[in-house]
Amino acid sequence: MDSELELQLKKLREQINSKAPHQQQHAATLLAVEETIKEQNTTAEPSGYFAALLTLLEQQAGPGHKGLSNAIIYLLSIVLPHVSSQVLRAKFTTMMAVLSQSLDLGSADVALLRSVVSCLETVLVSQDAGSWNQPIAQGTFKSLLALSTDSKPKIRKRAQEAVSVLLSQPPPPAAVHPAASIAVRFVLDMLSNAKADTQSAIYTLQLVKLTDMIWPPEEFKELCEALMQLSKLNTPFLTSLSFQSLEALFSNAAESLDEDQFRDLLVAVIDLKPNVNDSTSSESWLKIVQNGYITYASISTESCFESLPDLIDLVFPDIELGKQSTKEAATQCIWAMIRDCIPISKLGSEGIWQIVKTLTSGLSYRYRESWKLIFLLIAALFQRLGSFAHPTMDALTVEIANMRMEPEFQFKTEADAVLGAAIRAIGPKAFLQMLPLNLNVANRKDEVGRAWLLPLMKSHVRNAPLQYFVSTMLPLADNLVAQSLRFTSQGREIEAKVFIALYHQVWALLSGFCNVPSDIVVAFTPDFAARLASEMQEDPMLRPSICAALHTLLTAIQALAHKEMADGPLTKQQALAAEQHLARFAPDFLSHLFNVFAQSPGASRGYLVDTITAFLAVISTDEVNATFVKVCTMLDEALKTHKPPEATELTERYLEAHPPPHAHTMVDLAAIMIPYLDTERASMFTRAAFLLAQQSDDTVLQKKGYKAIVRLAEQPAGSPARQLIESSINDQLIPMLIESAETVSASSRRERLALISLLSQNLQDNQLHFIPALLSEVIVGAKEANERARNIAFDTLLVMGRRMAQGGDINMAILAGDSGSNSGTMQRADIQEYFKIITAGLTAQTPHMISATIAAISRALFEFHEQLGSDYIIELMSVVLMFVVNNNREIAKASLGYVKVISVILPKEILEPHLKDIVPAILKWSHEYKNQLRLKCRHILERLARRLGLETVAKSVPEEHMKLVVNMRKRQQRAKKAKEGGATGGHSHEDTLSAEVGAAASAVGKKSFGNAYEDVIYGSESELEDSDDERFVKAAGKNNRDRKAKKQLTSINANTSAASGPGAWIKEDTDGPLDFLDRLAFTHFATSDPASKPRRAISVPKMKNGKLFFEDPEEEARKARSAAAAEAVSARNGGENGVGDADEGDDYYLQSLKSKDGYYRAPNQKIKFHKRKAGDSDDDVEMASDNDDSTASAQQSVGATKRGKNNNGVAYGREFKSKKGKGDIKRGSIDPFAYIPLNPKNMKNGLMSIKGNSKKEKRARSSKK
Repeated sequence: MDSELELQLKKLREQINSKAPHQQQHAATLLAVEETIKEQNTTAEPSGYFAALLTLLEQQAGPGHKGLSNAIIYLLSIVLPHVSSQVLRAKFTTMMAVLSQSLDLGSADVALLRSVVSCLETVLVSQDAGSWNQPIAQGTFKSLLALSTDSKPKIRKRAQEAVSVLLSQPPPPAAVHPAASIAVRFVLDMLSNAKADTQSAIYTLQLVKLTDMIWPPEEFKELCEALMQLSKLNTPFLTSLSFQSLEALFSNAAESLDEDQFRDLLVAVIDLKPNVNDSTSSESWLKIVQNGYITYASISTESCFESLPDLIDLVFPDIELGKQSTKEAATQCIWAMIRDCIPISKLGSEGIWQIVKTLTSGLSYRYRESWKLIFLLIAALFQRLGSFAHPTMDALTVEIANMRMEPEFQFKTEADAVLGAAIRAIGPKAFLQMLPLNLNVANRKDEVGRAWLLPLMKSHVRNAPLQYFVSTMLPLADNLVAQSLRFTSQGREIEAKVFIALYHQVWALLSGFCNVPSDIVVAFTPDFAARLASEMQEDPMLRPSICAALHTLLTAIQALAHKEMADGPLTKQQALAAEQHLARFAPDFLSHLFNVFAQSPGASRGYLVDTITAFLAVISTDEVNATFVKVCTMLDEALKTHKPPEATELTERYLEAHPPPHAHTMVDLAAIMIPYLDTERASMFTRAAFLLAQQSDDTVLQKKGYKAIVRLAEQPAGSPARQLIESSINDQLIPMLIESAETVSASSRRERLALISLLSQNLQDNQLHFIPALLSEVIVGAKEANERARNIAFDTLLVMGRRMAQGGDINMAILAGDSGSNSGTMQRADIQEYFKIITAGLTAQTPHMISATIAAISRALFEFHEQLGSDYIIELMSVVLMFVVNNNREIAKASLGYVKVISVILPKEILEPHLKDIVPAILKWSHEYKNQLRLKCRHILERLARRLGLETVAKSVPEEHMKLVVNMRKRQQRAKKAKEGGATGGHSHEDTLSAEVGAAASAVGKKSFGNAYEDVIYGSESELEDSDDERFVKAAGKNNRDRKAKKQLTSINANTSAASGPGAWIKEDTDGPLDFLDRLAFTHFATSDPASKPRRAISVPKMKNGKLFFEDPEEEARKARSAAAAEAVSARNGGENGVGDADEGDDYYLQSLKSKDGYYRAPNQKIKFHKRKAGDSDDDVEMASDNDDSTASAQQSVGATKRGKNNNGVAYGREFKSKKGKGDIKRGSIDPFAYIPLNPKNMKNGLMSIKGNSKKEKRARSSKK
């Protein structure tokens, strides 16, 4: 039986205990039918189910068995799709008779009708063309059509789907379904009555929209005309649906109409263009036109293009006037027609000029809001026209470039995309003729420079003639260097640096010109090659550009030359000729590249390696091997005089500025040539690499030796280098790795581990002793400080485990130094034996090795726990748990990591019985703060509580730690309350998950940058300080804040949108009046009021006595408030008295603020009067004679001195008092020696004291107390 049917029947059987009656009846009927099949000794196949159900349905015919009939028909709808077509054709008449009765019987039962429709669909689809001529088939199809307009949505939808499936699958060999004419007549009848019965017409249009079929040619035009007539009823939704239905019809219109009929139909559709403000209808109309013209182009491209310019001119205003969705639909329509409706023969015709004229009008100011879309269309036209865009689009290109050069132009990115498309289409030569760079200062008069085009050209020059660079761009580069030297001689260093930068930008264009040029054989001459080699040798700044260009040229040509079907700008023969031409220059270039490689620092050799590799790929193998022999000779000579570099010469700063020793360089060059070596040279280099890896004097050479061996082993299977490595594993490689284990340097461990991992992947059965021999080194590598080395160690651990799981025999005698192969020394290889080898590290004497072993066990168990037996897992767990209580923190930390792993991966049946051992062990560190051990313990307990339940875990917690359980229970309750509050408050599903999911689930559910093991071990380390409930509460608070902020932002945006109405503003220009006839006048326009934009106040310092003084914002604000209040008082007084004397009102207000008898309002809005002090009365001043000014002044001075004030009556140090802080500030004056003047009379016994702080006064105050 089909697996899909079996799955469906299995689900039905499980519904026997369902609470829904109809589901119980379905399951009971199925079980009864299956029991009948067993009694009849019939196989449980779809045909058997079908026969039994059909017989039972015939027996239940009649109104008295409605419920059982419903269940039988439902089961038939499930079984029928799996019954063969031959059986369904044979039982067609019987099925139609029975289902037709059910169709009439259950006209009001939605579930029954849906099942009947499903059965009818399956039966009718399997019938041939002859069966469709029978009246019963046609009548049944008409019933389905009637149901497709039923008022019940579920029935209507299912019937429409059935009709669509039937019409889209005509019986072979017919292309049009025999019932298509019936469907068309039904649709036409329903649409003819659309004005009276709009709802049925809408349902019919939905059916037409859903149906994907080839309509009858003789009725297709009539159907389209009926659809177009609906737009005249002025019913928006009906009009929109009619356009969408027309869109569906046009997808298959090419098979239904000839060219003339299709053209007439398109003209009629174009005449129905809706108002641009009706976005729904406009978008549907645009899609109809788009699909229609694309289909028309497939019928006759020439005829389609004749009306294309006028159509684009008709659609183009929608980009300006429509809504955003309409603008995008219009752009998509024009873009598709430019791409598919312009034939190659018409690329230079008059119609193209008309299209360019239309697009050029889009650069006017009225299209400014849609310039992004306009630029997209212009770029598409450049891409379609190619070289024919010159000179058709020259004026348009120049205008866009001029717009791009305006400083306030806002669409520079889009303009750059258009100019880039122009460069790719017409080439750099024609482009620079239109827009010259004008970089020659001497010859440039009033012409503007366009140096900004150089970076643009670098990104878009492709398949351009290389000769243009040689003849035009190289002289330009030389001229720029000459101008730079002239400026340098004149002492104008800035201009000199600018022209040097332009010089490098010109050379950077070489990479684009080398991207498959068509004239390689002609342009790449010996003189040009010599120039490249010379520049590469002399100018380090040009090396990356030249090497990138050569690498691009070689790789592109080689790819085309060795491609079976060359579809690029060059044919395969041309590519082969170009490759042979470049190969002639390869030896000389390799010589120069080797010299440059030796002179370059090690950090900047990557591009040189790529270029050397590209040249090695185009020369013969004999030449490569000859070059390799020369390199090996130089390597031998360099090693004779080589001295290990000092520690200072290995620093990163030193290596970035100085080339490495000559011996290191020769090893790197020899390693580059490994893929092209024959057997003899590969053997020579293999021996040299072994010797380099074994020496311990120079750690860098040792590291390069391991890298070379890895590169040899990475070669494809069957290559000479790979064969040598495979043949030397037993005799040379494994002994070398074992012997050199003690002398390997720290910097070489990563490469050595990579070599071990690579060798472990392809070990033969007689080489499995390699794994236990080097496994200890891999285990120690798990504790490496270098992250990459540590990851390689873990990967190697897994590679070894997978190889051991494949099986084989380990010859333990070889490990003991005995080459004999006694049967007693053979150990069977499997995953359990692999774990036994790993656990041997637990007997080590050092904590470092023990902790590394535990980490290795954790990683291997996480990967292979499903392949281990439960007994062995329990035994392993009991062993590792002994180390959890170890007093060494390094061992304990690794052991806690192991407990983390088992708390996630092991089944509950294994974990729960051992909680009495796990929980007390980890609680030993619950009071240890160092290394976050306390938090780790709590987190492990939370994991166990989530998996096994808090009450289960609490049973294993000792009495002295029960407070922790109480705390965990409270935290869970808080998390539950927070989650419920978040759910009622509208929190998102992600917020709920963040509180529910633990570390184990977070390894699967949350996005992680590491693997699953790292998520388990380290993924929750950053969450240790906050448990899940706290994280949920914080997340809920954060979401509330984010929601408030978003609401405020929405309010602000709404206010801003409401405030800014339609209109335009002109930016004032100091150069003179604005010329509105200038095409660049748009750069002075703005769509929003510049004055309405809030500008941040900038505090401008003021000059006083040669110093800068910043005004106090609080003081200025206070003055402004005082002035505003004074104006209000003055206005009020003027209104009451009829006299607008502002000075008088201002005097009254200031008097209330500054007078000793004035008042002020406290923060609580209560009125408080100014405090008065003794001798601070205004009456004393008023009592003085007006004429005796000198006496009054003297009295004021004496009184002020007594009260600690200056002559102006202001307390000393008042100007240095801060308003906000408790300290002092300085406002525009110099630093004083003291904020309060010192009184010489208070100086006694050589001590200086501030008045009031002398010893005498202190004693007096203390006596008073």
